[in-house]
Order: sequence, then C-alpha cells, then structure tokens
Amino acid sequence: MKTLMLWLLPAILLCSFFSVAFWLFLSNNNVVPHPSPKIGQKGSDTSKSCKGCKDNLLIAKALENYSSEWKAVEGNIKKFRSILSSKCHGVSKAVVTQSNTPVGSNVVYDGERRKPLQVTPALFNIFAKKQPFGNATFESCAVVGNGGILSNSSCGEKINSAQFVIRCNLPPLGNGYEQDVGNKTNLVTANPSILHEKYSGLMDRRRPFVESLRPYGQALLLLPAFSYGHNTPVSLRAFYTLEDFGREGPLPIFLNPDYMRRLSKFWRERGLNSVRPSTGLIMASLALEMCTNVHLYGFWPFNKHPDDSRPITNHYYDNRESKKNVHSMPAEFEHLLKLHKDGVLHIHLGECQPNHR
Repeated sequence: MKTLMLWLLPAILLCSFFSVAFWLFLSNNNVVPHPSPKIGQKGSDTSKSCKGCKDNLLIAKALENYSSEWKAVEGNIKKFRSILSSKCHGVSKAVVTQSNTPVGSNVVYDGERRKPLQVTPALFNIFAKKQPFGNATFESCAVVGNGGILSNSSCGEKINSAQFVIRCNLPPLGNGYEQDVGNKTNLVTANPSILHEKYSGLMDRRRPFVESLRPYGQALLLLPAFSYGHNTPVSLRAFYTLEDFGREGPLPIFLNPDYMRRLSKFWRERGLNSVRPSTGLIMASLALEMCTNVHLYGFWPFNKHPDDSRPITNHYYDNRESKKNVHSMPAEFEHLLKLHKDGVLHIHLGECQPNHR
C-alpha cells in the first residue's frame, strides 16, 4: 500500500499542476467558457425568427407569381377545363343524384372506404332527382373564401355582380360584412362540424338553424354527408330540418364521395399532397368546370396582408385557425396562383375597385 501511494502522489500533483496552468491561460486570454444556448431557451429567438423567415419567404414566393393586371387566356381556360372535366366530371358527379346513385348501390365514404353505405329506397328518395347546375355554362362565377384579406376590401359589389356565387361553410353575411363580401349566394357549403358546434348537432332546437340560413335565400346547401360515417346522421338531420321548417330556404344537396376521390386524385397527380382538399379548393375546382370566368375572393392563406404586411385575421369574421393537419393551404394556394398566372382563373387580393356602369 505504501508503495502504491508513492506512485500515485506524483501523478496527482502533476494533474493539479496542469489544471492550474490551463485556467491561468484562459484567464490571461480573457476567455470564459459559456454553455451553448439551447433551442427554445429564453433569450434565443431562433424559433421565432425562423418561423417569421419562413412566412416571409412563402409570401414573397406567392407574390412573385401574382399580378393584379390579369387577363384571361382562352386557350388555357379551355385546355384546363377539358382535362379537369375528363378526370372529375364535376357537373354530373359532384352532387349525389338519383341518376348517379341508384337504389341498392353502395355509397363509399371518401374518408373511410371500408364502411360503405347501401342506398335504401328511403335514402334514395332524398337524393336530388337530377344534377342541379343545368347544362349551360355560367359566364362568370365568384368563389368566396373566408380569409381575413376580405376585411375592408370593398369587394361586395364585384362579388354580387357574378352570375353564380359560391360561399364556403356558412359564413356570416350581415352585421356590416356585405360591403366586403356581398350577399348574393347561389351555392353555400356546410361543414358538419359547424352543425355540431353552433347548433348542437341539431339534437336540440332546430329552428335557430333554419333562421340562420335566411341570408342565403334559396341557394343550394351542399352537405358532405358521405365524407365520413359520423357525418351522415347530422347531415341527414339538416336535410330533414329544412324539409320540415325551411320550405322557402336553401335546398339541401349532398356532395358525392366519388367526385371527391376523383378530385383528390386529380390534384395529387399535380403534386398536391394533402389528406383532403379544402372546401375552397373543391369549390374552385367545381367552378372551373361550370364557368367561363372564375374569380376567387378571400383566398390568401397568410397572416400578413400582401400590400403592406399588416397583420390580418384568419377569417374576415374571426381569428380561428383552420385544421392544418388536414389541409395544406399554402400549397393549395400555390397551385391556384399558377392558374392565375396562366390566365385560367382570377385571384383578387387587396381592395376591389368599384364596378363602372
């Protein structure tokens, strides 16, 4: 043991000497070791600045492809409509009808294909007897999204001047919004989640739901009853509620899951990878089949205004966020911008100039 201690003592003294010499060197060179900052640590703006950088890059890229001086390119419009119609057949298939969904056939949900629903005579009887859009092409259509960019836009007059106006997810039209978003409506969609959140899934009093639809007049009310199995009961309750209480109100019709599968495939083949197209993209696609001139309002998926980068809300009526895990709004907008650049459709950003008569 004594021999071991004689060996260890010089080693310990040598280590101590080198340690003291190292720290004296650091002190003389004014070098003070600091722990490296961690991501998300207070005092580090990395995550915030990166998010801001990403948003700014996306906005800059979007504006590169946007021009307020827009001109329709008839050849591009006809070509795109021809391809879209041959793949999706929106005019004849977008809505469930007695012609395209007979008794005994299976309705396959586009969100859960393992649970088909067989069409009974009772279900068949509430389907539209024929496709509701007629055979003639509309001269002009306005598809109105709900983006906050519509606030203080003064676009109401231009929207109302379109021959056919499509709105998404039962947006408010009163309370002074008319100047920015108009009030003319030919088709309006209703997401079942809204029926649950605002009207208790129509399991309680149903008249408030009917009263809330009055601003839409006798528009078509498009319900995605067959997207998922849990959407069917509430959508059917909406149909029966309007049948019982709203004879002078909107006409309920059902979105066809077969059309949705075709449309999702169409956009996937063009590089759009999302779980499901947003309502805005669905309606814009339908309008591109039905209309010669398609105008989009309220389509801007960013929280900064394109003109001066001022903050804007998610919707023109509230600041509630959309389901980003389901829809890919910036990616969808990029595809729509390409169509805008090609003269296929016209995206309106910023304030609208008054119509000249």
